[in-house]
Amino acid sequence: MVKLNKIYTRTGDDGTTGLVDGTRCAKHDARIEAIGAVDEANSALGLTVVALSGLECASVLIRIQNDLFDLGADLATPGSDFSPSDMVLRIVPAQAAWLEQQIDTANAGAPPLTSFILPGGSEGAARLHVARASVRRAERAMTALAAAEPVNPAALAYINRLSDYLFVLARAVNAGAGGDVLWVPGQNR
Repeated sequence: MVKLNKIYTRTGDDGTTGLVDGTRCAKHDARIEAIGAVDEANSALGLTVVALSGLECASVLIRIQNDLFDLGADLATPGSDFSPSDMVLRIVPAQAAWLEQQIDTANAGAPPLTSFILPGGSEGAARLHVARASVRRAERAMTALAAAEPVNPAALAYINRLSDYLFVLARAVNAGAGGDVLWVPGQNR
């Protein structure tokens, strides 16, 4: 149980922040960049949930928001042992497998893609595309971190599946609101 009585601690005034294991690192460190990108993606999802309130997918997105907090905790725990425990929260392969099921469900009735699609359509789908782009940025930050330090492979798989899910879900939302907006190459020539 997390208990926050005091929001400011002043410990970060020197440009560092604390990790789960008690070590401190610079706020511009690749690990903190990845954690921050995941937080931004989670915030984009929160805004998306507001637009999709009342739809079944909103509850799925809230579950994903919780998973993204788990992902942030995973990233904030340096090391190469990615086994979860009572004291260490890690993303596990079952979370990516669950996303794959969500992708298959959302994609089941979608028409085949015959063109790239523009991020837009309905408001809900447009917000899903913004969240998808934020997730892609988080994935880039996580893979940059993984190039220098160990990162949980299950976490990398999860973030990759999440952008896929958001893309498919945006298509599903647009299907109920007039369809995707298709890219027209060279339209202004």
